[in-house]
Amino acid sequence: MQAYVYKSQRKADTFVYLATRDDFARLPEPLRTQLGELAFVLEVALTPERKLAREDAEVVRTNLTARGFHIQFPPQPDPTVLPDA
Repeated sequence: MQAYVYKSQRKADTFVYLATRDDFARLPEPLRTQLGELAFVLEVALTPERKLAREDAEVVRTNLTARGFHIQFPPQPDPTVLPDA
């Protein structure tokens, strides 16, 4: 399965995976508005062996099949790590 990855120009470290290149109509309007302009960054083959840096490839494939898109939000801060003083 091919996935097309776009970076939100409005939300830092937020990425959209699409099943079809430039098929932004799949995204609900409120989400499109919130993300702003999306810039293409990568085309990737999501095989069962594929490892992704911050997402579970199987979850991404499932979402692409069911909805046509997957959103990757920025990582949440680790509450066990104290900020530098």
